[in-house]
Amino acid sequence: MKKSIWSPSLLIILLASFCSFSALAEARSIDLTKSKNLMLHNAVVKTEIFKGKSGIKAEISKEAKKAKEHLAEAQRQRQAGGANRGPGASEANRIDHLIVVDKDFHNGTIELEMAGQPVPGSSGGARGFVGIAFRANPEEGNYDCFYLRPTNGRSADQERRNHSAQYISHPEYPWFRLRKETPSKYEAYVDLAPAEWTKVKVVVDGEKARLYVHGSDHPTLVVNDLKSGAEGFGAVALWFEGSTVARYANLKITE
Repeated sequence: MKKSIWSPSLLIILLASFCSFSALAEARSIDLTKSKNLMLHNAVVKTEIFKGKSGIKAEISKEAKKAKEHLAEAQRQRQAGGANRGPGASEANRIDHLIVVDKDFHNGTIELEMAGQPVPGSSGGARGFVGIAFRANPEEGNYDCFYLRPTNGRSADQERRNHSAQYISHPEYPWFRLRKETPSKYEAYVDLAPAEWTKVKVVVDGEKARLYVHGSDHPTLVVNDLKSGAEGFGAVALWFEGSTVARYANLKITE
């Protein structure tokens, strides 16, 4: 009879290694309803139960809203003098709205549910922009981000539908630059509705990232050249645009 190569000591070592790996890959649930888990950046939040799910509601802070109004007035004055009115003109008024939930992220998986809708009375350009930023350095304004435009998902305009999901990397690669230089590469269609919970998963690995929506096994949007590079590192943050009422729930991060 042949002797087994699997000695008890070797089996113990292999089992310990497997357990250690499993622990490292274990998902961490982050309770968004506890303020100690959140670091706000131009945002205000409150806990609520929305359509049966416990989470947080986020909107632009009063201070950020005033700052944005001043920037918008300055832009109007520039445009009255003949300044650019193109799609990137409003970028001068951009203020990042982030809710930092995890400070150390390189590669891994981020899962959550989110809902976005335009603030009542907002302009026609409001889309309910809501998303998740990663490898973020909020004080420097640097981050990669996947976000959704919920009002585009069921639009009668096919071009708007094609812009339902978006990748950006601020500050160097805002949406309008990516759309101009590489049309359709960083945007995709996905069925969405405003003010409805949407399951989202982001998988990041080196220079690559995948956005999954509605629990699908297949990605909605594939990015093979993250602008943060293969070694990008930073925070995970809930992201929204100032014209949005955003909601988030059931956040898990696996690294």
